[in-house]
Amino acid sequence: METITQISDGGGDCWSLTESRSRHLSGLVESIWHFEGTLTYARERHLPNGLLELVVQLGDRFRFVKDGVQERCPAACLTGLQTGSTVIEASPHRSCVLGIRLYPAGAYPVIGSPLHESTGRLVDLDDLVGRAANELAERCVDSPNAESRVRCASHWVSERIAHSCGIDPRVAWAAARIERNHGMVTIARLQEQTGLSKKGLIEAFREQIGVAPKLYARIMRFRRALTLLHEGGSSLAEVAVTVGYYDQPHMNLDFRELAGLAPRDFLAATRYSPTSMVG
Repeated sequence: METITQISDGGGDCWSLTESRSRHLSGLVESIWHFEGTLTYARERHLPNGLLELVVQLGDRFRFVKDGVQERCPAACLTGLQTGSTVIEASPHRSCVLGIRLYPAGAYPVIGSPLHESTGRLVDLDDLVGRAANELAERCVDSPNAESRVRCASHWVSERIAHSCGIDPRVAWAAARIERNHGMVTIARLQEQTGLSKKGLIEAFREQIGVAPKLYARIMRFRRALTLLHEGGSSLAEVAVTVGYYDQPHMNLDFRELAGLAPRDFLAATRYSPTSMVG
């Protein structure tokens, strides 16, 4: 397990972020992270990235804001696959949070229920996995530091996956193809290669990925566009062509529908990563 800790102490920010990626969970878990501290900006806007996030709050709870409605986050919760932008509002006081970013192929065996039920929603983890939610929270609370909490979370995920039936290999393969190709795939061809009917592939994806394959491919293409724009060096028109949009207006339309803003607004915003920005 590779663990990296970043520390910021300036400009109003005072925090530490410990992040880990494990080889044995590759393709199932994107990363496990632990944040502790305060931020200058209370609100963060998150854009669709094709991941689900399991969060355990060990301090003052965040608020989940969607469509103008605020919801106090449960102590342990799951943010389902997002198909639009959402806003997280942090406590003005010191926060302490552990998070597990899951690919759908990892989320399905960890959660053990249809992922479409959590798509676009914030769900109390206790409602999904019962006592296992408290077990995870208790392990984190009892751990003495950030690295040990990350290790505990990794073991918890591994245990859940080991005792599950897992995702359908055909669905996992199709989802991985979509991810590797940043959405630039032909869904009909994937359907043929899996041997599933059109209806069967859509239903399996909704259950085990959270959305239909066409929408999942669209989110992957959008995420790639965000990454290229965040890195800089290419014009909007160049990015649009690179990621497979017909033209720049087509990309602009996707931004409006998936992010609620235009590409130029994204470029002008203060960003923490390609898919999170000051809200």
